[in-house]
Amino acid sequence: MGVTEAVTPPPSPHDPPHPPPAAERADRPGQNHTGQHPEQPNPERAHPEKSEPGPVSEPDGPGGTADGITAADIRDGAAVTLVVGVTGVLLGLLWAWLAPRAQYVSNGEAVFLRDTESEARIGADGTFFLLALGFGVLSAVAVFLWRRRGGVPLVIGLTLGACFASLAGWRLGLLLGPSANLPAAAAAAGKGVPFDAPLQLLAHGVLLVWPMTAVALHLGLTALGSPREPLPAEEWETYPPPHVHVDLTKDAPRD
Repeated sequence: MGVTEAVTPPPSPHDPPHPPPAAERADRPGQNHTGQHPEQPNPERAHPEKSEPGPVSEPDGPGGTADGITAADIRDGAAVTLVVGVTGVLLGLLWAWLAPRAQYVSNGEAVFLRDTESEARIGADGTFFLLALGFGVLSAVAVFLWRRRGGVPLVIGLTLGACFASLAGWRLGLLLGPSANLPAAAAAAGKGVPFDAPLQLLAHGVLLVWPMTAVALHLGLTALGSPREPLPAEEWETYPPPHVHVDLTKDAPRD
């Protein structure tokens, strides 16, 4: 009786590949028992908190805001407003002292100007104008010498302080000048005796002379004399850069 040997037919190209035996799979390094490569650890998955660093915004400084105005700048502007506003007292004192005086005279029944062609009333406006102009120049120069860098808070403080100083000087000058009660002043002086007329500011536009002069001069001084920002460093140390002028004779063919 003969022994027949089982013949395995060759695999068809259309059949799926058969997995290798378990012993052969065990001998292959880098594979597990299923024949697949073990999953490599992902460092990004192991440390999810580590990511690409984003742009870090630098702080604006103590008390700073997005537009660059700090708490120190606001304090400087408030100090300028206070100091300039108090200076209006000096304006009122000088105006009451230096302004020319018109005179009235009474006939016992009415009060008339002693000299109808007198320019003393207009002179009072001119005196206030010149004093306000001088104080505007002095305040602008003083603020610039104190803080050369300038800034919006200083300009606002100078404007508010100068406006308040003009109003305070005007009202104080009227208070320190002759009495505005003409009947009482005529009765105290007597019939036919001239007496000083009260101070009057006919052109109220001169109240803006101080703030306008101070702000305009301060802005001009800041634009001309404030410290400049350093220019960016040049890309090349020498001028012109080396690639501008190329010696073409080096690579030219020699005859």
